[in-house]
Amino acid sequence: MPDVLITGTSRGIGAGLARAFAARGWTVHACARDPQAIGAIAGAVERHRLDVTDPASIAALAAALAGRPLDLLVNNAGIYGQRDARLGALDWAAFERVLATNTLGPVRVLEALLPNLRAGRGKTVVTVSSVMGSIARTEVAGALPYRTSKAAVNMAMRSIARELEPEGFTVVVVHPGWVRTDMGGPQAAIDVETSVRGLVSLIDRLRPADSGRFFDYTGAELPW
Repeated sequence: MPDVLITGTSRGIGAGLARAFAARGWTVHACARDPQAIGAIAGAVERHRLDVTDPASIAALAAALAGRPLDLLVNNAGIYGQRDARLGALDWAAFERVLATNTLGPVRVLEALLPNLRAGRGKTVVTVSSVMGSIARTEVAGALPYRTSKAAVNMAMRSIARELEPEGFTVVVVHPGWVRTDMGGPQAAIDVETSVRGLVSLIDRLRPADSGRFFDYTGAELPW
């Protein structure tokens, strides 16, 4: 069966994706800063310690998985950062943490695991972004660090999609919806199960011709 590695699986969308792929018989490499925080998942699940902001942690993961093919990488780990971020009151250290996690983290993980993905049959990379990273859809102020980090990772993955295109890779970014998680809050529009069901269905339909595109969890294409 195929192998998938998912970052940020201790809760929310990442945990939901890990359960969904394990239930389908995939081998799931579930990653979190604290592997003990990853809940019970029925199926073939391997837990890994991973801090996507720490190059040494990423290198250790790559070493542990050396020689093992991966069919799918889901870059899910992310943080929101400063909730009241505005000019004149920016927490610059917090801003840097958001960029390190949401933008640099997915690129670092992809680069480190590229040999595994090249050895796999799926050659698919899905990065969980947000419609808040869509420049075309940004009509209101607020969430400056988060919006910036997601717009930046969108560009990074679109560029990487073109770089890996000759090798038959499919590299996309996705908006999971406004989801009732710790980040999305209790007033969000959909639950984790709805988001995960849509994302898994979308991943099933992805083909190399989709590489470099931006989708939401329903499969609708979003503007950059």
